[in-house]
Amino acid sequence: MYGAEIKNARKMHGYTQKEVEQKTGIPQETQSWIENNKGVANIQQCVLLANLYEISIDELIGRDFKDKNT
Repeated sequence: MYGAEIKNARKMHGYTQKEVEQKTGIPQETQSWIENNKGVANIQQCVLLANLYEISIDELIGRDFKDKNT
């Protein structure tokens, strides 16, 4: 899914899951669930995370604009 990409974005910005919870309201347990591919982040969670990291949702999930087939 997209858990590894979301985890990578968090780590690249130097945040712990607890810090992300404080800044976005997304519970740490939910972040762990997403990052471990036990489920998929909903669109609202993606928006909150992308805004926090100041990246697009495409970047958040690792989508490469050059690869138009994905």
